[in-house]
Amino acid sequence: MARMGGRAQAVPRFYSSEPLFGGVAPEVMEAALIRLATENERYLSELPGQAGCCKESRTVEFVFLLAEKWHLDHSARYQAVELLERFMIKQVEQICKSPSENMESTKEGSSRSSLKEQMYATFVLRLVSCIQLASKLSLHYNIVNSDTALKFLQSLKYSYTKQELLESELAVLETLQFQINVSTPLAYIELLLEVLGHNGCLLPAKPLHQMCVQLLDFLYLKREAIYDTLLKTAIENSTPSELQIAKFSAVKEDFMLLAVGIISTSVFVLNPERWKQVVEHLNCVTGITSQSISEFSHAVLKHVVGSSAPKQQRRK
Repeated sequence: MARMGGRAQAVPRFYSSEPLFGGVAPEVMEAALIRLATENERYLSELPGQAGCCKESRTVEFVFLLAEKWHLDHSARYQAVELLERFMIKQVEQICKSPSENMESTKEGSSRSSLKEQMYATFVLRLVSCIQLASKLSLHYNIVNSDTALKFLQSLKYSYTKQELLESELAVLETLQFQINVSTPLAYIELLLEVLGHNGCLLPAKPLHQMCVQLLDFLYLKREAIYDTLLKTAIENSTPSELQIAKFSAVKEDFMLLAVGIISTSVFVLNPERWKQVVEHLNCVTGITSQSISEFSHAVLKHVVGSSAPKQQRRK
């Protein structure tokens, strides 16, 4: 409590959503890094065939703009995208498990059509529910309540009730089996920045973190174009086969690779003379090769400024 003019004023519980670096014990960092790496590997090993189906740029832009309108921090907007993605994959899997529309039973066929129609009809509602849930998970004081969400939906000429909004949140929770506290790429980035700072290989944390967030936003919005460039660079061919594209889906969903790539690119933009040193440290910490990190930075920068820098290492 602080006193001013004889009256006590409460300090907000969460005064700032910006991370504070340099205060984490080494053993905590190590445990957290192992946990994230394990979580990442587990998700990649169980990667569904529809992964990435709901990260199309217009959908991501919709989520970002709505999160900005409601003054949510960056972690909430990424969380909302990932929740929506995982929820929609479950919905698609449910439809795929339903009997084919070409089967003789019109009842079974109409059931599958009904699921599709319901998914399309409730998409915006589910998107808003995912943002609401993300706002409640975020360590910040802004929470999107039912009144705020309903007001927005009504502005789009939807006539949902507060009860339907609550049922939509529950539908997302039940579909995801209440496992909604998934780590976002920003969590990987912030932990790696903490580790690099502890190892003495880091630019001033605040500007580097800000650059990472800006580039992460950019990548979410230009995801397909950037990863298409990365694929063509990796295979050294401008016309990848369907098999190569299918196998590349695991690369597109690798949050650890995404994190090191964003940090590498941010360092190159802010302080290019230290870029190689940071890449070497990232390689030591994560095991991701310097060449892979370099190729990722090249793909991002190509779409940011049209440059092929940083110079890629030649394959031997």
